[in-house]
Amino acid sequence: MRTLVVVPCGAKKIWAEEPSLGAVRAADAYVGVPFRVNRAYAEVVGDAWVILSARYGFLAPDDLLEGPYEVTFKRKKTSPVAVETLRRQVIERDLASFDRVIGLGGVEYRAALAEAFRDHADVTFPFAGLALGYSLQATKAATAAAEK
Repeated sequence: MRTLVVVPCGAKKIWAEEPSLGAVRAADAYVGVPFRVNRAYAEVVGDAWVILSARYGFLAPDDLLEGPYEVTFKRKKTSPVAVETLRRQVIERDLASFDRVIGLGGVEYRAALAEAFRDHADVTFPFAGLALGYSLQATKAATAAAEK
């Protein structure tokens, strides 16, 4: 059974620290603690992982991002990517070929992810309902357990 882990993008991006930096890999663009913890989990638990960006949709870790942006599923006025686009990307990026999809992130990211995979796979959210601090603790513990 092949597992895909979907990691939410993060608010803290590398361009805040290095404004003159050009394009970077998606895996390196997000530098906040939540992203780093979720990425570590994804790299250990999944056969593959992608980032769910509110601006771009599904990103492979090696996809290049040109620069800073401030788009979030939490605020519709920032114009997050449409669910229809996410559904199309599930097919175009061959994400529907995975037997199991694990989603991480907050309520809005979970809702977008569930809709994106609605016709293709059941998405599980192992840390749903936990406050951020507890979610990060649980994610770290699950990562450590999976590494053994």
